[in-house]
Amino acid sequence: MEKNKVSVSSLTAKKKKGEQISMLTAYDYPFARIIDQAGIDIIFVSDALGMTGLGYKNTLPVTMEEMIHHTKAVANAVERAFILSCMPFMDYNTEEDARRNARRFIKEGGADGVEIEGGPEVVKIARAIVESGIPTMVHIGLTRQFVSRYGKFAVMGKTAEEASDLIDLAMECEKAGAFALSVECLPPSVAGIITETLKIPVIGIGAGLHCDGQALVTQDMIGLYEHFVPKFVKKYVNLWAETTKAVKAFKDEVEAFKFPAPEHTFTIAEEQLMRLKNIQRSKKWVIPER
Repeated sequence: MEKNKVSVSSLTAKKKKGEQISMLTAYDYPFARIIDQAGIDIIFVSDALGMTGLGYKNTLPVTMEEMIHHTKAVANAVERAFILSCMPFMDYNTEEDARRNARRFIKEGGADGVEIEGGPEVVKIARAIVESGIPTMVHIGLTRQFVSRYGKFAVMGKTAEEASDLIDLAMECEKAGAFALSVECLPPSVAGIITETLKIPVIGIGAGLHCDGQALVTQDMIGLYEHFVPKFVKKYVNLWAETTKAVKAFKDEVEAFKFPAPEHTFTIAEEQLMRLKNIQRSKKWVIPER
């Protein structure tokens, strides 16, 4: 694996060359290490942490402190990938809040950039963060606010008017200085128009093949989340089932006195054991026979 650190410029270069960008989520050292060593371009410390890592019903309760804590763990693991941290809901409502909290991700968490999401109101926020010197990705399309309000996932941009508004929003985000855009739950044709229109990379999440790259929540694609998984997720392995099998095997072997086996234990020389028994007898301690 190449060790050159992924940067904004190298991601932009991949778009120009027609090379696909890969993005997966991570919230801890082991997964971040695996994903980085596999050569993924962007490791996203997403607020999906709330559901897949902390057991919340949705992403809205996730706090800055939780996100920074997990960003630190990821930063400790990563050598190559670009570390992108998601700014939590309601923590970038004003330009001042956005700048302050974005700086915390860089200075305290060790992130390389931040991600914010929303509609037209997010453009000025993105500009404020970018002007403070922090690389910013903007997420449009399906957002957590929509899911929270309507209690469901839905495809965005299915009418000409909706699609036109999303294209306009994407262009405004680019003008605001965003280094990349992520688009979720869009028809592939609409995502393709956005990708062709913008000079910055466009990463798709359930938006078809016509984007500059693809992203998924790691726990979804490896089968480590037992609840709802969106249609656009491909499950490459079912680690929930495999882990359950391993845990049950451990329990069964413990109860059957099969674990630990001799190869998992340590020995003491027989003469040393005899000496120990003699010492303990002199102290009138009872030595159990095994």
